[in-house]
Amino acid sequence: MTYSIVARDPDTGDLGVAAQSHFFGVGRLVGWLNPGVGAVATQAFVNIDFGPEALMHLTKGADADETLTTIIARDALSDYRQLALVDALGTAAAHTGTMCVPGAGHALGSAVAAAGNMLSDSMIPDLMVDAYHNSTGDLADRLLAALVAAEDAGGDARGSQSSCLRIVSGSPSPTPWQETHFDIRVDDHADPVGELARLLPLHRAFDAVGSVMFTPRIMMGPFENVGDTQLDDAVQALVEADKALGENSEARFWHAVLLARADRPEEAKRGFAAVFDRAPHLRAYLRNIALVGFLDDPEQYL
Repeated sequence: MTYSIVARDPDTGDLGVAAQSHFFGVGRLVGWLNPGVGAVATQAFVNIDFGPEALMHLTKGADADETLTTIIARDALSDYRQLALVDALGTAAAHTGTMCVPGAGHALGSAVAAAGNMLSDSMIPDLMVDAYHNSTGDLADRLLAALVAAEDAGGDARGSQSSCLRIVSGSPSPTPWQETHFDIRVDDHADPVGELARLLPLHRAFDAVGSVMFTPRIMMGPFENVGDTQLDDAVQALVEADKALGENSEARFWHAVLLARADRPEEAKRGFAAVFDRAPHLRAYLRNIALVGFLDDPEQYL
């Protein structure tokens, strides 16, 4: 009922998983990741335990092949399962049980594995791996390209419903929750892969907004000891995010706030005027953030 891909980026070491299914909320079932450890996709007549169990074995030092062999050997219903995984060194492995509903199969490439079942064409995993290797961009772009290739070839024989794309760092960390680069889930949509493609640039844009909003001194607390380069980088990040967000005023609003905090009032006034022309309700919001110290004298910008 699903096709998926797991991969390790050879340049960054980042680990990713992406999937599509004619089933609600594929992202809560199929993809499992741990920074600096591995990425796992468990599917077909899914055994969710395969995800955390595989990551546990990889954490203890087993490679992808050893982990796959151990997990499949312990499951009496492994003939109904699919499992694909890649470890932190780029070793990829996959299993397709003999009782998985046709078309079913998997394909391996360099630091990548794709698998699918209930497919309209059994060659779809091969097409996904080819699309991944032949596409450009970062890991997210390449994983998305693999999903698009699968959809273009007919995808899930039953149709489309949900999709996900998740990427974590290739570096082990005592705070793994800080190492998630992308986590996009489309739980129920007529074109979930197309929706994933729409959301990916928004994810990047809001990451850029967050990189400014959540930075002490730049936005939180007193504006002090901020160098020209740091300020210019923050301004540019918000300008680029605004281009991606279209009619959404989030980046434009915080751009104007940043200019006000940096004591560039005339530029800030022009920025706020553009924001309020598009979203007049943000006038009240400006007063609210002033109450908690984000800027002084909001009335000059209203």
